This record gives sequence, structure tokens and C-alpha cells, in this order.
Amino acid sequence: MEINEREIAKKYVEEINRIAKNLNNVRLMEVCGTHTVAIFRAGIRQLLPKNIELVSGPGCPVCVTADDYIDKAVAYSKMNDVIIATFGDMLKVPGSTSSLSEAQSDGADIQIVYSPLDSIEIAKKNPSKKVIFLAVGFETTAPTAAATILSAESQNIKNLFMLSAQKLVPPALKMLLNDDEVNVDGFILPGHVSVIIGSDAFNFLASDYKIPGVVTGFEPLEILSSILRLLIMFEKNSAKVCNEYKIVVKSEGNPAALKILNQVYEPVNANWRGIGTIKKSGLKVRKNFAEFDIEKILPIEIDSTPKKTACRCGEVLRGVITPLKCPLFGKKCIPTHAVGPCMVSVEGVCAAWYKYGGNRWN
Repeated sequence: MEINEREIAKKYVEEINRIAKNLNNVRLMEVCGTHTVAIFRAGIRQLLPKNIELVSGPGCPVCVTADDYIDKAVAYSKMNDVIIATFGDMLKVPGSTSSLSEAQSDGADIQIVYSPLDSIEIAKKNPSKKVIFLAVGFETTAPTAAATILSAESQNIKNLFMLSAQKLVPPALKMLLNDDEVNVDGFILPGHVSVIIGSDAFNFLASDYKIPGVVTGFEPLEILSSILRLLIMFEKNSAKVCNEYKIVVKSEGNPAALKILNQVYEPVNANWRGIGTIKKSGLKVRKNFAEFDIEKILPIEIDSTPKKTACRCGEVLRGVITPLKCPLFGKKCIPTHAVGPCMVSVEGVCAAWYKYGGNRWN
């Protein structure tokens, strides 16, 4: 940070400490994996008083992708006429018996893309192959996947398909607040997701649960400001959902992106790894676009039995424990040999704890 930013940060921390003296223990959850990494990188946890605790939630889409989805992706990848298009951080996510990285080593044609739209070019260059894009992500990337389907339809591309596992954030927060093991007093809400769905999508936190939340950006000052805003609400015994990221987040979100999203996808119950099924928390391709849904065109049966390990990713993703409570963390589970998905992705909670000092606290 620049000198003037450091001075502002110092004032924020001083005010946080002043208010915290009059509060009991407070647990704030950051929902976004990018926030988790930013908080660690800036050392924000170390700046806070002991009674203000930051915990990480299920904000990493790779981390919450279920075993059976990976198993399906691996099974499709082994078919001779299939090309898998995927984001790179999906390669090492473990399924119940294998991973895409292992399948690739065995000869599967798996190509890394940086946008769902890249899969269209792969399909054009390989007309005799079925190109399957692994549609994993939150509301942030789902509109682009939807736009890819619309673009493929307009270009009459018949060999591009989606294997969908997109997740929706608001239902996950409702699940957390209804979970007796989860103790969260307030939320640092995701900036990227809010760009699409808008800050109003989180108003249920205050109206239904009397829990405050703040939508914020990813710079240290923005995060500190959101923490301060939350503590001010605790001090005043009020619960609101505030938007501190107004430069890019509107209350109603992005209507154009939402229109495309709702045109192509519809909400369904979804399985979150380590958490279980959450009602209406996933997306599936609507019937009128079924020709792009690989599970409709080429259904497969998968017998997925999750590996029995000492991995406690599920509890970590719900904010019930920190990675330090997992017996595998920093020992059998490290970034180069991850046992659980929370250590695989750069946005994973365990990966952040390991990279930014968590392994030294064992």
C-alpha cells in the first residue's frame, strides 16, 4: 500500500479496535475465495482485535464441485470422440477414484480454456469430436456459459455441449444460517457475484435472519472498510445489507447478464462437496436448449462413492473449523499433493492458509 493508504488503513484499524472493545466475540465470514486470498495477502487477520474473527465460507467454486461431477467428467474424457474443455484449476480436483489430470496423463484430450467461449473455436476445429465444456462456477461465470450456448446455437454448431455444475451463492448462505454448527454474525459479501445478481439479492440476510452484510471489493482498504461498516452495525444493533462496491455493483445487478442466464438456465437442487444437497442452489440447461446438455444427449451412469479420508474440507467450507484443525493440513495434504479440493484451487481456503503462513502455525 502507498503511504496515504497505510494512514487510512491505520485509522480504520484504530476505529475497529475502538468499537470492538464494546462488543462480544464477533465472527465474520467472507464468502468469496478471492476475498480469502486478499485478506491473507494483506495480513488483515493479524490487524484485528482478538474478539473479531474472520472465517472463510464456501466461496471457491472448484472446492465445492462434487465428487460425482468429477467422476462424470473423467468418464466422458475417456471416450475416443470427446474433447474436454475446462479451466485449468479443475485438473487436479479429486473425484472418488481419479482426476482429470490423471485422465490426461492416460491420453484423454483435455484442453485448457480461459473462457467458455473458447470452447466454440475448439468445436469448430474438431467437427468430428464432441467438445464438452465443464461449466463450473458461481453466478459470475454462468452468464458467459449461457452466452456460449446462445452463440453456438446462432452459428449452428452441433458438437458443443455443457456438463453443468454452476452454483448459486444466496441459497448457500441460507443453508449456512440454518446450520446449527455454523456460527456467523455477519457477512463480507462477494463483489464479483454481486456484479451479476446485485446487492439486493442478499437483502434476505437482514430481513429474514437479522444478519448484516457488506458487499465490497478486493483491495485491503475496501475489506477493512467493510469490516468497520459491519462493526458499526453491531454497535448500533442494526442489520442491513450495504453496498460498499458501488463503482461496479448495482442494487439490481446486471439485467443483461441475468436475462441471458435465465434464458438458458434454470435453478435445481445441487450437491456441494462436503456440504450436501442445497435446494435450488445449482443451474441446469433448460429443455429448449437440451441439445447442448451432454447429460441429455449422452447420459452415463456413475457409481460414485466419496473417498473415505481424514480430510475435513466440508467443515472448513462451512466455517466450522479452520484448516489447522484438519489432521492432513500441511502434512499429507499440500498444494503439490492435495487430498482435498480446498488445497487444489488458488482460491481454496486451505491453499490460502498454507501459502500465507498457515502451515507455519501447526
